[in-house]
Amino acid sequence: MKVHIEIDPAYKEPEVIIRTASVNDKTKDIERRLADAQTNGETLVCYQDGKQLFVPLDEILFIETADRQLQVHTALDMYDNKQRLYTLVDELPGFFLQVSKSTIINLREVNALTRSLSSCLVSFVGTHKEVYASRRYVKQLQERLKEMRSL
Repeated sequence: MKVHIEIDPAYKEPEVIIRTASVNDKTKDIERRLADAQTNGETLVCYQDGKQLFVPLDEILFIETADRQLQVHTALDMYDNKQRLYTLVDELPGFFLQVSKSTIINLREVNALTRSLSSCLVSFVGTHKEVYASRRYVKQLQERLKEMRSL
């Protein structure tokens, strides 16, 4: 792989072009990592006690549906969100992964996985909060964590 940097004062923000003979897993991985690198400062609109708040994506541990309400969890707080889980999963950057029908996790905040026959318990860094990943998603979860840890 070759990397070239051209400096041009006419550009307001960096532009990345990937030239390749065909799209493969490696090029998709590069594209995903570049997209993830752009998320610094991005927020998710949430609500708590009637206030609209902007929660940084980096602080979110997981997002789950409970009692038909979307709840956004950070290490210290829980917020409500008015979106649907299926729309949110498409809008979030690549370091978020759906691990059950009702849960999306932030892969950067995962501390440990505890496997059992029927599911997998996901623990997060610096908090007591945990969620379950269903069997259907465990293999993808392990692969994505392995990818991220190899950076």
